Amino acid sequence: MLATTFNWRIGLVPVFLLTQGLLSHWVAASEHPPAPPDLSRFPAQFGDWKLLNEDPIDADVKAQLHADRLLSRTYVRQPAGQSANLFVAWFQSQRAGASQPHSPKVCLPGSGWIPEDTGEMTLPTAAGTITVNRYIVRKGGDRALVAYWYQSPRRVIAGEWAAKFWLVPDALRDRRSDTALVRVVVPVTGANDGSAVADAFSRNLYPLLRATLP
Repeated sequence: MLATTFNWRIGLVPVFLLTQGLLSHWVAASEHPPAPPDLSRFPAQFGDWKLLNEDPIDADVKAQLHADRLLSRTYVRQPAGQSANLFVAWFQSQRAGASQPHSPKVCLPGSGWIPEDTGEMTLPTAAGTITVNRYIVRKGGDRALVAYWYQSPRRVIAGEWAAKFWLVPDALRDRRSDTALVRVVVPVTGANDGSAVADAFSRNLYPLLRATLP
């Protein structure tokens, strides 16, 4: 029975992708993409967090992502000195196959990071409760907690397949398919797995992103 159910679900994947592609092309004919946000004006300080660095993004990475707007920064928390890296890749439209977010679950292993644990975090914020991915990775002697999510005008989505599912009905309803990949990386030190730091940073971050992204 389990094998039959598994095969049935696999069989639906190409059908789902074909339907999504056809509907996306249909939506593209009347899509009205929003104006790109000015991410350079994203606050340098919020809550206990203060901008430490504007982190450069390699030209090769930019070319691979095909994002319309990118933001990469490191913030530090005062007075504890805890740090968090913020990465935002915003896509004005997903009607072209290349212009879609790349999952960190694929990109991080491709950069040499080995996954140790995956799960989700539920974060109550001033702009509502969101559920995001929680991903612990290791590279040599370094370990990090990665919290990431997909943020569209209507919702925050943790799962890659859920993001693809909601793309079509939201695009049909709103005549737009813009989205953002939001990733927060916190170093893991000792017995501290970074969850509390990522939680605190993301709770402060999300309401500001809601106000910044179109």
